[in-house]
Amino acid sequence: MRVVLFSKRNTKEIIREPLNFFFGLGFPLILLLLLSIINASIPAEANNAMFEIDNLAPGLAMFGTAFMALFSGTLVAKDRTSSFLMRLFASPMTATDFILGYTLPMIAMTAVQCTITFLASLIFGLQFTVSILFAILITVITSFLFVGIGLLCGTLLNDKAVGGICGALVTNIAGWFSGIFIPIDLIGGAFKVITDILPFYHVVEAIKAALQVDFSVMLPHLGVVLAYALIIYIIAIYAFNNKMKGD
Repeated sequence: MRVVLFSKRNTKEIIREPLNFFFGLGFPLILLLLLSIINASIPAEANNAMFEIDNLAPGLAMFGTAFMALFSGTLVAKDRTSSFLMRLFASPMTATDFILGYTLPMIAMTAVQCTITFLASLIFGLQFTVSILFAILITVITSFLFVGIGLLCGTLLNDKAVGGICGALVTNIAGWFSGIFIPIDLIGGAFKVITDILPFYHVVEAIKAALQVDFSVMLPHLGVVLAYALIIYIIAIYAFNNKMKGD
């Protein structure tokens, strides 16, 4: 009950920032439109598989969830600098309660966001199948990675630093090292090695495989993402607990 009540409060805080809320929901749609136009302009004989809608929709669904790092991190950082959390630290809530209370609204927002992205992709040629629902589910699961990154940054940094790291650095790294904008297999070399080490490429591949209902491909990629998310959440809870004791 403590987590649920805290989650409701955090949901209201998110909605109070309508510009950020609609930017998080709408920016993937803008990219979907622009990249679809680029794909339509590429000659048919050219290799334009990267921007085909079956590849583009999962990539943009992932890219949209990257903004959850910014939203969650900013919310935690602002609460830390106010007297709100100071009062709550005197309550029976644990560090895990706080982290879960911040997580649940972000996961709900992710579900709305990726659903909108996939539905909009139908307009640009994505075939409607039941597997879209499965792809949405996997997108929501993988979003724990970005929410966890935001929670960790928000616990350790102020809101301005969170804006720079989660708003610029994380989203750019996620975009370029996930294969949304550039063909990773074509570049190869050290760049390909780095993308295999980082989780972002694996997020996109897991969503793609979910859309194709290919468990043999999806599960290894999903395992990498969940391992990263678990480690980040453990560190975030530990860091938040230390902040509680310190404050």
